[in-house]
Amino acid sequence: MIKRTIEKNFTMFSHKEIREKMHGASEVSSQIINQIHQERLLQIWVPKMYGGLGLRLSQGLQILFDWSKIDGSLGWMLTLCSGANFFSRNLKPQIAEEFFADAKTCFGGSGMIGGTAEKKADGTFLINGLWHFATGAPHLSHFTLNAKLTENGNPLLDESGSEIIRSFVVSKDQAEIIPNWKSMGMKATGTYSFKVDNVKVSEDYSFIYDEFFTDDVLDKIPFRIFVDLTLLVNYLGMASHFAEEALQIRPHLNLDFFNKRIEDAMEKVIEFADEIESLLHDFKLIISEKQSEIHDYSSDLVEDLSHQILDIYFQLGIKASHTDSAVYQVFCDYFTATQHSNFRREF
Repeated sequence: MIKRTIEKNFTMFSHKEIREKMHGASEVSSQIINQIHQERLLQIWVPKMYGGLGLRLSQGLQILFDWSKIDGSLGWMLTLCSGANFFSRNLKPQIAEEFFADAKTCFGGSGMIGGTAEKKADGTFLINGLWHFATGAPHLSHFTLNAKLTENGNPLLDESGSEIIRSFVVSKDQAEIIPNWKSMGMKATGTYSFKVDNVKVSEDYSFIYDEFFTDDVLDKIPFRIFVDLTLLVNYLGMASHFAEEALQIRPHLNLDFFNKRIEDAMEKVIEFADEIESLLHDFKLIISEKQSEIHDYSSDLVEDLSHQILDIYFQLGIKASHTDSAVYQVFCDYFTATQHSNFRREF
């Protein structure tokens, strides 16, 4: 039986109270973080065998939408950190059990290749490098990173002659956080760079993102689909929040079509999620055409929502430009988050 450690005495906030506390915040408060740990929201994708919630894809997506609707920064942090905790499935079982025995274990890091892992004679690796855009950095227990493998200073190559890339987990005490987020929105996400200098890591704390030690349908979901759907529900949640705040300024504004678009889109997202799990449960492959269908649908939807939000914003007047207004914060959060490269059009 896995023993879990967590604080028992804390204040449970309603979604309304959380939204109020997140308004104008530059970081997620420790009280909200404690509630997140208590509800195990960072472990929605961690298998139950390791003490996580082990939710189905549609269940997790609904949770991420709900929290993104409360606050964009908070939803984004939950999405990226719970997504990093998904790597529990790629770690050796004894290592995953070791990490997630603590309910406050929170992975996060960067998908970029920002450094090197020098292979030593004893089989360990010496890691050095700089990585950018690690969401939730102040709240992480461990950083995940991608590094090029080297030996005697020379790149290690695979059979095709390509450089070998490996992912590693290092504790927060082994990384230096560089607080350099300068964007107009998503200010409370704690998205910072981090640096690792001469940190020795055992091979046990490395992993390959498409190799799994668990046996679950969720393991087989193509990474592209997982990213598309988890990011899309964030944009939908923020768009729904934007509509709420817009009506606070102009109550007679007709946003029925906009809200119906969001509602229909969430139904489509859940439909996609259930379809994917059903196919995988029946041991069927997710063909590239289905992946492209989901990606194209998501990309078109984000582009359409963005134009609609701009149209609505133009109708709100000077109050919507006040930097302390709720609608301005959501506007900045949405258009910062949508700069993520995943759905950005290439011209």
